[in-house]
Amino acid sequence: MTMTAATPTRSRRWLGRVLLLALAAYLVIVLALMWWFDSEPAPFEPVRSAQRDAGQHQRPAVEGYVTVATLKRIAGTLLDKRGGYLSNDLFPPGVLMDNMPNWEFGVLVQVRDFTRALRNDFSRSQTQSTEDPDLMEADPLFHYANDRWIFVSTESRYREGINRLDGYLARLADADPYNAQFYARADNLADWLGIVEKRLGSLSQRLSASVGRMQVDIDLAGDPEARQSKPTPELREVRTPWLQIDDVFYEARGNAWALLHLLKAIDHDFADILDTKNARPSLRQIIRELEQTQDAIWSPVILNGRGFGFFANHSLVMANYISRANAAIIDLRDLLRRG
Repeated sequence: MTMTAATPTRSRRWLGRVLLLALAAYLVIVLALMWWFDSEPAPFEPVRSAQRDAGQHQRPAVEGYVTVATLKRIAGTLLDKRGGYLSNDLFPPGVLMDNMPNWEFGVLVQVRDFTRALRNDFSRSQTQSTEDPDLMEADPLFHYANDRWIFVSTESRYREGINRLDGYLARLADADPYNAQFYARADNLADWLGIVEKRLGSLSQRLSASVGRMQVDIDLAGDPEARQSKPTPELREVRTPWLQIDDVFYEARGNAWALLHLLKAIDHDFADILDTKNARPSLRQIIRELEQTQDAIWSPVILNGRGFGFFANHSLVMANYISRANAAIIDLRDLLRRG
């Protein structure tokens, strides 16, 4: 009787140990995958990458090819990097991660902005010209919700957008002069840089708000006739919530990563215009500032020290580089607008 009663007890203990070991093994695997996936893609050389792409498809690297091929590779990196696309994951480890999804969103913002600039400006000779059919499709595809996982997933939409970019590249490199064009003009470049200026300005403000500060309302400054829909206080505190500080940091880092590669491609495809307007030094300075945003992060967490306190503030360091790049972009736009 005693041995019979003890047998179920031992069985339950054995089953509990097995379940405990299985849970421990599962947690170890999840943590290992989180560490493995939480790695930003290495930078690449846009000119060399575009030349390799042109060689694989047996296409001539015509004007604008490097820029569009770079955009295509940036978008492809979102889907093909280590761990794949994580922003719409519902299960571990992706659902437990936030740094890489925010990095992905920062990259996606630049992909969306440049695809729209391609559609509206770079591929058209004037405002009354016809839109390119592939870019007309690619633009809304990249603006699809970034977190859908079922009933037309985000990955499938973005993959189709990449295919549309490749279709535009194929027609750009063929022998038909009326099939597709890329217009490397100073006004087109200046218009896109205006969008970049607004993106970086917003990121700089959000990063600087990590420590919290009082800000004077300057929404209507410079125009005595300006009006706004609702009154705002003259002084207001601007502060990024504590739990969102690392989110903003990695979003800014993703923005800078994508923008860095696009500007290197612009340096190649717009070389004549930049040299004519003596604007290449300004572009090179922007690139140098953005390269600093990609330095290795040695701290296991994003620190949020206050002012001249004992601990570092990674957000303020990032804001410094982005603000300096933004100031150089303003100077570059001014040079491009001059006759």
